[in-house]
Amino acid sequence: MALWIQAQQLQGDALHQMQSLYGQHFPIEVRHYLAQWLEAQPWDAIDLENQQDEFKAKRLLDGLIQELQRKAEHQMGEDGFLLKIKLGHYSSYDPCPLELVRCVKHILYTEQRLVQEASNASSPGLGPVDGTPQRYQQINQTFEELRVMTQDTENDLRKLQHSQEYFIIQYQESLRIQAQLSSLASIPPAERVQRESGLQSRKSTLEAWLTREANTLQKYRQELAEKHQRTLALLRKQQTVIVDDELIQWKRRQQLAGNGGPSEGGLDILQAWCEKLADMIWQNRQLIRRVEHLTQQLPIPGPTEELLTDLNATVTDIISALVTSTFIIEKQPPQVLKTQTKFSATVRLLVGGKLNVHMNPPQVKATIISEQQAKALLKNENTRNDSSGEILNNNCVMEYHQTTGTLSAHFRTMSLKRIKRSDRRGAESVTEEKFTVLFESQFSVGGNELVFHVKTLSLPVVVIVHGSQDNNATATVLWDNAFSETGRVPFVVPDKVLWPQLCEALNMKYKSEVQSDRGLSEDNLVFLAQKAFSSSSNNTEDYCNMTITWSQFNRESLPGRNFTFWQWFDGVIELMKRHLKSHWNDGAILGFLNKQQAQDMLMSKPNGTFLLRFSDSEIGGITIAWVAENPNKAERMVWNLMPFTTKDFSIRSLADRISDLNHLLFLYPNQPKEEVFSRYCTPPNSKAVGDGYVKPEIKQVVKVENDSMLDTEGEFDLDETMDMARQVEEFLRQPMETQWSGQPRKLSPSPQNTYTVDWIRKLPHPL
Repeated sequence: MALWIQAQQLQGDALHQMQSLYGQHFPIEVRHYLAQWLEAQPWDAIDLENQQDEFKAKRLLDGLIQELQRKAEHQMGEDGFLLKIKLGHYSSYDPCPLELVRCVKHILYTEQRLVQEASNASSPGLGPVDGTPQRYQQINQTFEELRVMTQDTENDLRKLQHSQEYFIIQYQESLRIQAQLSSLASIPPAERVQRESGLQSRKSTLEAWLTREANTLQKYRQELAEKHQRTLALLRKQQTVIVDDELIQWKRRQQLAGNGGPSEGGLDILQAWCEKLADMIWQNRQLIRRVEHLTQQLPIPGPTEELLTDLNATVTDIISALVTSTFIIEKQPPQVLKTQTKFSATVRLLVGGKLNVHMNPPQVKATIISEQQAKALLKNENTRNDSSGEILNNNCVMEYHQTTGTLSAHFRTMSLKRIKRSDRRGAESVTEEKFTVLFESQFSVGGNELVFHVKTLSLPVVVIVHGSQDNNATATVLWDNAFSETGRVPFVVPDKVLWPQLCEALNMKYKSEVQSDRGLSEDNLVFLAQKAFSSSSNNTEDYCNMTITWSQFNRESLPGRNFTFWQWFDGVIELMKRHLKSHWNDGAILGFLNKQQAQDMLMSKPNGTFLLRFSDSEIGGITIAWVAENPNKAERMVWNLMPFTTKDFSIRSLADRISDLNHLLFLYPNQPKEEVFSRYCTPPNSKAVGDGYVKPEIKQVVKVENDSMLDTEGEFDLDETMDMARQVEEFLRQPMETQWSGQPRKLSPSPQNTYTVDWIRKLPHPL
């Protein structure tokens, strides 16, 4: 069912909340008549913090205006005439494109949340509805319980106030009677006795009532304080669930997203919960203040004063914990941070709108600090405002967005000018040293009743000064993101983990970088385990209880190599995401095989069968292995091409190279190569080259001759290319049969009047 149809069925407070989403900034008529169009647009695909996405937002705005104009033109009748004028008027408004996207995303999300909450409330016994987790229902039920408790407490406070006001009136009456008794001394004795008797009787009755009522008032105050205690206890419990569970889980998802995990999700639900908490905490704080005022107005000896003092301290502690915990980093700075390079970050105060902090917008400051400084900060030790570097453009004022109710600061052009490193421990390299960006601000709420100094730390940051350090810095970040524990001392991580834990992290990273649902298979992970542990076992269970250390991961080189396990794996990721994503997603690349496995698989297949595997000896290399006859020994054998790297594929693609090699016939196990690669091949050049030049083409050729393998790698620089072009011109002036590089070559014109140049170079024997 369409969201708008469901939203129209909301009732009570939910309907009021839905209606409050609309106004001059976004009329409800636009939502109604463009419901289907609005819900079909890719609003979530636009990053509001990325100015480059403003073009996408502009296209959506243009589309919205076109839809409004089209709807206006098709309105008929008297009512249609009025509506036509309205829609035509709306189509002329021109908001900021990104603000429009922010507004619509907020509206659609809020409607969806309200519909889900209404569905859950209408069928409490049916479990989660529309995918809403059971714990969300529990949180909403607790909020309803808190609302009822707060309302009940307020009703009791109102009764107490009325009782106390009547008590004061009667107390004043007793004082008036006492004054009358004191004035009887000036009147005749006979009259005095008669009047004194009546006044004394009234006084005694009133004093007895006042004594009883004072005890009753004290009892009411005690009961009210105990109700406040229960309410505050439930508020603290609810706050623990939201802040210490849900918000911490969101932060953990945010951390894993840095390793390629699923998006942490929006903050709108969390903000709605935190705002409800803030609202209820503040209501209860005001109720406690009113009880204090009544107590001061009519002091009655008893334990209530001490109870109220404790309640005031408790509610202040709860609101303080909520405010400081909800000052969070919505968009983290990059965890591999290069000096002299611009970067961005966004911090947000989830309760800022509800507490009206934006009425006096606070400023946020960003500072980079070391791991040791972060430890001292969390211990509340005096760090003397030390920093470990200088960040440019590190101050930003928090802005309030009316349409979404969010209060946030967007640092868009920060730059790390310099970094001050600490003394390293043992074998630790600069790419293992962790820093963090500290964001801090100060503001007051409740007319300066409470002043808060809030701080929050970013995820660990590794600072580099050159792109060559990126590989090792990424390893540090991946290990930290994957294996850090909640509530740790900054930034402690285990030195070793179980192999299956690392497999999960590697698979997450690989799927994200290659942008594929096809992750690492069990066989792939066994291959990686063999490489990491220098093992030959093919049994997955053999590795389940094995641990891998940080040193094995990215400090010690693999046996016989000059690179680490991570450096090899990261090289595969870089190669795949730059050039081979489509082929991996198609299943054309087996990749994680050693030379012996490839040979065993191919020897049982017909000649011309080939497969693609990652090079064991070269970072970011992939090779083609194929089975063919050995002309010198009259037997079949498996050949391996020299590995291709990113540099090679920037010259000629994998599909083109495979297409060039006529002896490659079937992709393992038995797919004709044309079915797999032809759609990725570069179409032939059909344009004639002017200015008297003939455009050369690079083509790969592999020939077996005199027990050597000849191979075209296609690696060249500009000088070589120009030299080839000059040679082509010389060929055109010579007889068609000529000699080049000691090999007989023949040039023939193609139908497009261009020439193909075969470029050959000697390679060592593959085996």
